[in-house]
Amino acid sequence: MLFSRINNLFSTSQALNFILRGLKSIPVKLPLFMTSATGNKQVLFIINKYSGTGYKPAVEGRLLSFCQQAGLEAHLEFTQGRGHATQLAREASQSKNFDVVFAMGGDGTVNEVAKGVVNTNQVMGIIPKGSGNGLARHLGIPLDFKKCLGYIPSEEVIAMDSFTVNNHLSINVSGIGFDGHIADLFGKNGKRGLANYARLVLQEFMMYNEISGEIFIDGTSVQAKAFVIAFANSSQFGNNARIAPYASVCDGELDISFVKKVPFLEAPAFAYKMFSGTLDKSNYIKLLKGKEISLRFSEPVAFHVDGEAMQAERKFEVKINPGSIRLLIPGNQSKNI
Repeated sequence: MLFSRINNLFSTSQALNFILRGLKSIPVKLPLFMTSATGNKQVLFIINKYSGTGYKPAVEGRLLSFCQQAGLEAHLEFTQGRGHATQLAREASQSKNFDVVFAMGGDGTVNEVAKGVVNTNQVMGIIPKGSGNGLARHLGIPLDFKKCLGYIPSEEVIAMDSFTVNNHLSINVSGIGFDGHIADLFGKNGKRGLANYARLVLQEFMMYNEISGEIFIDGTSVQAKAFVIAFANSSQFGNNARIAPYASVCDGELDISFVKKVPFLEAPAFAYKMFSGTLDKSNYIKLLKGKEISLRFSEPVAFHVDGEAMQAERKFEVKINPGSIRLLIPGNQSKNI
């Protein structure tokens, strides 16, 4: 969350192309669509009207029109508050009436829909409508709405990993430390927008210290002192801020990034490496992999789950849940998973 917003402060004129390495799983085409009594395939769109630029009725109109032309029977549901998307997705999964349940919103909406379909046979999809759209970017799902429409009829389904942080479901990137601290302050502040977020970062940066504690990855003790500890299923927070450039959502492992406190004058160079996918070349980060991570601190430490601030904790148990979400992806993006 922190680094996805810094993208707007440290823009890069050119991003270095890179190829994600170490991918162990290849998506397969699974039987997907059911045919209803009307002969049309059933898709449900769970829409957060307040994500991104807000509610635009014309967008929903174009969505319905496209689905009709594509032979899909579309159903729209609008979220009414926190947790509602999870309820709608769970009900849809239990009904077994829908071929695909789409989350149409930002990373928070995607997370909520995932909670409703995890560990089931229900296929979910993503129509990105937020500001960061980290998982959608990693998967190569088009951010442009018109282009994204063409992805809806795809039949390419992957078995995507998810993970938990103290039993909180995460599907993208979660973190402990400074970014969790800023997420907490930003949520409590009541003022939105990049300017307020940047003010909080500058205000807190010098005062916040690196954290250290007992850390075990798959039972092995790890010595690390960090400003941020990120647990990455996908490669990025959002806005192409790649905190774990070689992460895969299908390898059954988490990428763990230990970020040291970067000297203020070196922050632009660090940001450039992150947004160009070359963060592994920085001296201020240590990249590891693991399936189960245990952390113990002497004092409560702030953390976030997919960008959502949580109550500070002293103890953390992070566990991968391999292949737990059936996710629809564009047919030409299997190399990006």
